[in-house]
Amino acid sequence: MANKRIDEPTGTETVGHEWDGIEELNTPLPRWWLWTFYLTIIFAIVYVILYPAWPMVDKATEGVLGWSSRGQLAEKMSAAEQAQQGFRDQLANIPIERLPDDSALMARAVAGGQAAFKVHCTQCHGSGGAGDQQLGYPNLNDDAWLWGGDLKAIEYTITHGIRWPDDDETRFSQMPPFEGALDDAQINAVIDHVLSLSGKAQPNAAGAQIFGDNCAACHGPQGKGGRDVGAPNLSDAIWLRGSERSALQRQILNPRMGVMPAWGERLDPVTIKMLAAYVHSLGGGEDFVEVAEDPEVEVDE
Repeated sequence: MANKRIDEPTGTETVGHEWDGIEELNTPLPRWWLWTFYLTIIFAIVYVILYPAWPMVDKATEGVLGWSSRGQLAEKMSAAEQAQQGFRDQLANIPIERLPDDSALMARAVAGGQAAFKVHCTQCHGSGGAGDQQLGYPNLNDDAWLWGGDLKAIEYTITHGIRWPDDDETRFSQMPPFEGALDDAQINAVIDHVLSLSGKAQPNAAGAQIFGDNCAACHGPQGKGGRDVGAPNLSDAIWLRGSERSALQRQILNPRMGVMPAWGERLDPVTIKMLAAYVHSLGGGEDFVEVAEDPEVEVDE
């Protein structure tokens, strides 16, 4: 049993236990500490009544004030959206090819597009839009475009994607595999010719002939490509999957075709317009040239 007694030097009662002659004093807590503790209990009770506190199956108790962090976030998001609505309305009403005419609006569109790019596009194109040759993601900083680099062409590509099966208007191109159609000597000759177009190899007459018979229909006789069919320019020394002979051989024998989602299914037209403005601003954007349906009609260029 505990043997409690009063400690003579301090006048404080002991707890009644002894270890090797050492006794513990039952010193009472300071009043300020006790009152602070009581206040925290009162605060907790009031908080549980006023604010969300107890977790339930699908939500917490709401509290008599009806406040929640989710609700507060929703209010702030709504206020931010309302503040941006004027800008978004203005951007929605201007044709994208005329966007550069309003430098202030263009600057805001580029800033908004940069934010959207970080959320939706960096996973493939990288944070700076430099792409990845190993994976076949194009570099958006250069001036090589398969389907055009003006604002309207970029907007279309973002909206409908590339080889996206769920969009009937998606960009589509396909290179046939030449495995079995050409032997090793012919493949090497074609590679020599292709590399020579950008000054990376000596011209190869046999390769030029094979190229003309099999490749020029899409890439053009000079290898300049064709935007109407999404055929890349082979003479600009810009390569989607690398310029090594092994990379070219693999692409000729068994072409790899990339896929880009049709963002028109997921994003609103204003966000797509901002994305197009940002991609256009990265360094390779082209000026829009308006083409009249009737050759006799003059248009602004």
